[in-house]
Amino acid sequence: MNRRALLIAVVVAAVGVMLLLLYTRKFEREASGGERIRLLVAVKPIERGKVITEESLTTREVPMAYVEDRAIKEVEKAKVLGLRVGTTVQAQQTLMWTDLVTANEERRDLSSLVQPGNRAVSIKTRRDDTSTAMVKPGDYVDVIGVFQEPTTGYADNRSAVVLIQRVLVLAAGYETSPDTMEKKESMQESVLTLSLTLQQAQLLALASEKASISVALRNPDDPRMVEQPRISSSAFVSDQTVRQIVVQTPKGPTEIRNQQQ
Repeated sequence: MNRRALLIAVVVAAVGVMLLLLYTRKFEREASGGERIRLLVAVKPIERGKVITEESLTTREVPMAYVEDRAIKEVEKAKVLGLRVGTTVQAQQTLMWTDLVTANEERRDLSSLVQPGNRAVSIKTRRDDTSTAMVKPGDYVDVIGVFQEPTTGYADNRSAVVLIQRVLVLAAGYETSPDTMEKKESMQESVLTLSLTLQQAQLLALASEKASISVALRNPDDPRMVEQPRISSSAFVSDQTVRQIVVQTPKGPTEIRNQQQ
């Protein structure tokens, strides 16, 4: 009996010590500024006007309480690679959004934002394309064209084609800074400026003459290129055809239930 009581006491004591350690660590973490956030830091000085490269950056963990809103987080690295700095960033200095040319009010020339080898090309999307209002400089988008096909018995015979995938947005309307975009209550601009290769620029120039253009916002960390066939509006005449299209896309719980019924 004494041995059992002793074992129980030891277990209770161990649990108590573990809870005390967890509480102590939580207290220390909160006292030191909370959860740590990984921020981008310059490995060596990045001179004004120079392009930000993978080799010029490293990361540093900083308590959340001491993280400035202007600081660029590690998860946002893809948005700044290839852009230029408007002010010199010293070694071991945290990279700020205000350090970029895109955020520098005195150096907002669009040509300095174009990645080497690419060109800046502006497109006008449909005015009713609400997805454009969500796009900010530094985002990545896929470009989709909707073409009017020759009439073949179906009155509205259009087709949607994925023209270009994963292209960088340099400007939305006249804004080249994501910080400025966030300050706006609403963004109804229908013009986006993209960073394209010459071949992509040619393709888009031809498509703009024949089609209405829209964009699809994508995750900047997703590098995948998907082979997507042309989809015609005539496909929606047949319920069976619509089912075939839906089957090829990821389903949510509601779609799965409906198909089973």
